[in-house]
Amino acid sequence: MTIAITGGTVVTAIDAVLADVLIDGEIVIGVVHPDSELSRSFAGNADQVIDATGMYVVPGGIDAHTHLQATGQIAPVLDTFETGTIASAFGGTTTIIDFAYLTDEERLPDGFERHLATAAGECAVDYGFHMMVSRVDGQSPIEMDLLVNEGVSSFKMFMAYPGRLYSDDGQILRMMQQAAKNGSLIQMHAENGIAIDVIRGQAVDRGDVDPVFHGITRSPILEAEAVHRAVALSEVAGSPLYIVHLSSANALEEVIAARDRGLNVFAETCPQYLFLDLDDLDRPDFQGAKFVCSPPLRPKEHQEHLWRGLRTNDLQVVATDHCPFCWDQRQIGRDDFRNIPNGLPTLEHRMELMYQGAVAEDRVSLNRWVEMCSTAPAKMFGLYPKKGTIAPGSDADLVVFNPNSPHNLSAETHHMNVDYSCYEGMEMTGQVSKVFLRGKLVIDGVDYLGRKGDGTYIKRDVSSNLL
Repeated sequence: MTIAITGGTVVTAIDAVLADVLIDGEIVIGVVHPDSELSRSFAGNADQVIDATGMYVVPGGIDAHTHLQATGQIAPVLDTFETGTIASAFGGTTTIIDFAYLTDEERLPDGFERHLATAAGECAVDYGFHMMVSRVDGQSPIEMDLLVNEGVSSFKMFMAYPGRLYSDDGQILRMMQQAAKNGSLIQMHAENGIAIDVIRGQAVDRGDVDPVFHGITRSPILEAEAVHRAVALSEVAGSPLYIVHLSSANALEEVIAARDRGLNVFAETCPQYLFLDLDDLDRPDFQGAKFVCSPPLRPKEHQEHLWRGLRTNDLQVVATDHCPFCWDQRQIGRDDFRNIPNGLPTLEHRMELMYQGAVAEDRVSLNRWVEMCSTAPAKMFGLYPKKGTIAPGSDADLVVFNPNSPHNLSAETHHMNVDYSCYEGMEMTGQVSKVFLRGKLVIDGVDYLGRKGDGTYIKRDVSSNLL
């Protein structure tokens, strides 16, 4: 099928130009001047012509941090690969990278194969996997090499959650040393989990059990300490490092210091840390439980530091850490904040939220919006230039975005499988209008034209985004 998207402003990480996008099958074959003979000829014979006048045409979003159909917490994540990726499509995200996790006795390849089988035929957008590493022994580095050959080129480790996901410094160092050999990327949940568990226990012993104490007991100082330690280990190992869901000014300072020394240290933040804050955890009648995630929401003054980090490229990527739980599931922790399932629903709203906060509110440029939501994650995680840009030969993953379409976010209209919205009533200036997945129109306004199984598994290359 041939498609011409005409009259729009094509926005990439480096350009914003009035141009027509020409698609043949699943691939972009041209980005051409609207008055060119090529455009007129192609549009005159195309199977479909989309008028994008007054719109932005941007590369499909890439959410590099999702947890779909996961069961590792106190309660199961209710967004399946089907429901989560349909919501993703509605929000203009055409590729996700989900986290494969291990059950009690599984090895790394086992967890990957199980996750791959679970997602097969279910996803409405394209997908890849990171591997969560919860146990490290002499076999683990060898298993890393096997997974890199299968297109899993990033591995998440945890300085948090002792007794469950935690790895000590020696285990982290061994995996970083192997990453330096095979070209993969270590992702780090950087919080000092051992110290945090002490503080959390002391809070509960005092009777401080409300949701706000989830935030108070996970100090930004202990996030910064863990980032500092992770940087030191990666420097010794000679491997790049990627900090996931960075939430505080304190932690960002450690990333900036490392990058200023020329180290290959990168970080993502998430919309919740840019739009929500500690006061949300303190909402009355246990409503703060809806906002529990780790690292926690921080005092509001941290937000401007994170926005500045996005402007200066000390934060490269905006991902969601999408991990939704319904209101009834949150009730598990009513008497002890430590038992509230951790994670927020944001996957569907990332592109619009970031347009609002970055472009509409004049914090970050239009090109930078595209870069941090699509191009940077494509480069960071071995998808570029197939994904993350609009150029001849790239996948025709495209979003027609209306910059002048005011609307409010609400649980009544979102497609995520969760019964509330952390952003309820928040007004957006721009809105996703149409979404193409490899040349197929899957979202047209409020209509879903795709189906589960449209998405394909992507074997990723190693990162192309090193300093």
